[in-house]
Amino acid sequence: MAGATIPVVHARVAAVFAELAPGDVQLIPVEVEGESEPYVLLNITRIVKCIDDEASDEVRYYKPEHEQPERLGQYRSVIGMRIDPSKVGDAQVFRTWGWKVAIVVSEDIKQALERMGATGAKFKEVTGPSTISADERARNRKIRELLETAATAREAAWRTLGTLDKEVFMPIAMSGSWPGQRQLWSVIRREAGRTLLVTHGLSDPFIERLEPSVGFGLELALEVDASVKDISKGWPLLLLDRVADEVAEHEQVRERVKAGLFSMEVSGKGMPKSLVNEEGRVAVLLSVESRTLPRHFSTPYGEVKLVTVKALLPSELAYLLEHGAEGQAELARRFVEGGEEHLSRLRRKPVA
Repeated sequence: MAGATIPVVHARVAAVFAELAPGDVQLIPVEVEGESEPYVLLNITRIVKCIDDEASDEVRYYKPEHEQPERLGQYRSVIGMRIDPSKVGDAQVFRTWGWKVAIVVSEDIKQALERMGATGAKFKEVTGPSTISADERARNRKIRELLETAATAREAAWRTLGTLDKEVFMPIAMSGSWPGQRQLWSVIRREAGRTLLVTHGLSDPFIERLEPSVGFGLELALEVDASVKDISKGWPLLLLDRVADEVAEHEQVRERVKAGLFSMEVSGKGMPKSLVNEEGRVAVLLSVESRTLPRHFSTPYGEVKLVTVKALLPSELAYLLEHGAEGQAELARRFVEGGEEHLSRLRRKPVA
């Protein structure tokens, strides 16, 4: 693939499209590093508005509240896509209007590629009846409404804290332990070049129950003193993910976190050396109060607690292990006194 969506194909594959769909594609010869044979960019130029919303398993649109006016009315997601063949006309290969992720080809092209033994492509039929029943569709619609209402309220809260990145992201596998069975994160750009990373789903409704709720009733927030360009490759997400796993999987941890200050240790694998102790662990202090972050925010389903996550240095962990709950309170006091409360920094002097 070139970029995210343009296939790079062998010249033999390109020849199939040149023969069967000359008016639907633009073929651009390219050199592929390490390859001596000819390759071509397969640019699909035909766009057809033909997605059948009713027959597809699930479709979601960009709305004004998503604050992406250039995408208003387009699809945010399409699951189990079905198209209306009557709207396709003579197109042999095309992208669907409003959802350009998919490339749709005719049966003739599919068979030609299979006969020649072309590899790399996977085919899914997009005509015919829906794969789900009316009851399943109604249930999915109810789940979608519940999750979207919760997500919209969270996004409104995030925007009060800084500039919210346009897309939530899901860099790690889905987790059945989260209330909505989806692991999501949002990124908020803050003043002084800081980056705030928040979980975006621990307060989802429990989808098995099909009723409004705030899930676990909390979300986690970890702020660093840098403008992190690629969150998916940095230690902040790695740390927050491991903390979130503990919170999502253990009720006793959630109850302790909601009650006030709470410390825990997680694996230090892949973490910066300055945070990792001799046992290969990294410690965090949760629920340190902040002057710049709210303790709670409101949703239509109830109040959600925003729990700060503070990365500790090894000497601070040793202090906690020696002094217990009193040590937690003392560390929190010192962090507040130093003016950095919840902020996680790699290069700082320990307070204990």
